[in-house]
Amino acid sequence: MADKKRWLLHPEQAPTPFQLAMMMLSLLSVIVVLVLSFATLDSETNRLLLFVDFSICMIFLTYFFVNLFRAENKIDYIKHNWIDFVASIPAIEPLRLARLFQILRVIRLIRMTQSLIIPIIKQRRQATLASLLVAMVTILTFASVLMLIVEAGVPDANIHTAEDAIWWTLVTISTVGYGDYYPVTAAGHVIGGVVIICGVSFFGVISGYMASLFIAPDESEKLETQSEQIRCELHEALARMEENQGVLMKQIEQLNLKLEERQDDPKV
Repeated sequence: MADKKRWLLHPEQAPTPFQLAMMMLSLLSVIVVLVLSFATLDSETNRLLLFVDFSICMIFLTYFFVNLFRAENKIDYIKHNWIDFVASIPAIEPLRLARLFQILRVIRLIRMTQSLIIPIIKQRRQATLASLLVAMVTILTFASVLMLIVEAGVPDANIHTAEDAIWWTLVTISTVGYGDYYPVTAAGHVIGGVVIICGVSFFGVISGYMASLFIAPDESEKLETQSEQIRCELHEALARMEENQGVLMKQIEQLNLKLEERQDDPKV
């Protein structure tokens, strides 16, 4: 029974923002694979979706090997996460459906976790990077595919290939706007407007994140500062206690002297 659940995360572990991000990308990748397998697409749209899926696979493989490198017990990590590696191999469609297991694993983990808000709040920087990664891949995927579909075969259109659609999306989402590729249909203009709004919001979040790296203190710095404050308060408390102890000792000595004097005095 334990061997069958090796690929499951330990129940006591709270999901990290990057694990949730990988779940979202797995879901997106499964959708792409299903569309490639069952939908009737033109060659350029098919090439575009293959490129998207290949890019997601590269993200999965990078995430897997980074975690493998950071793992203390690499054999144990491979035993628990081998299915992630298999599902990340590009150009093999049946293996990609194994990403459903990754989605089910994280859903199970979410159900077993009392609260996801607290772990995410505690890892705000990681949550920000994970959100940016998912947003970037999602926007690039949907904007490129939709733009290629609505502009294909339209007179005077200049977005005809998968490379054209991806380049237009990158230029638009970055708000650079070279103007070498642009939509000519009403639907294309609507998609372009949505991408521009997403791009402005996207880079606004990046700017805020970069500013927080330089302005907001790091978590380790906060802990070090708090530890230093606690040490200073303890030293001050110990110094006061020693001072009070010295005063008490002097008072006790004075009382002892007075008692001895009274005992020696014959008039008493």
